[in-house]
Amino acid sequence: MYNLLLTILLILSVFILIAIFMQPTKNQSSNVFDASAGDLFERPKARGFEAVMQRLTGVMVFFWLLIALMLTILSSK
Repeated sequence: MYNLLLTILLILSVFILIAIFMQPTKNQSSNVFDASAGDLFERPKARGFEAVMQRLTGVMVFFWLLIALMLTILSSK
């Protein structure tokens, strides 16, 4: 059981990394003192592909944490 969960955790880790790198960038400007810095806290609602990727990443991270917790419990016995 432990080895199966560990394998699933590792595979899920790779999928999470891929999902994070596939997400579009939020801000193209790297200058904090730019005139558009006021937009820092204004965040439009994600739509389309971006919304799907955010939800998918969130679900995968939730399952990753759940499996990691299960592995911790199994290893302490």
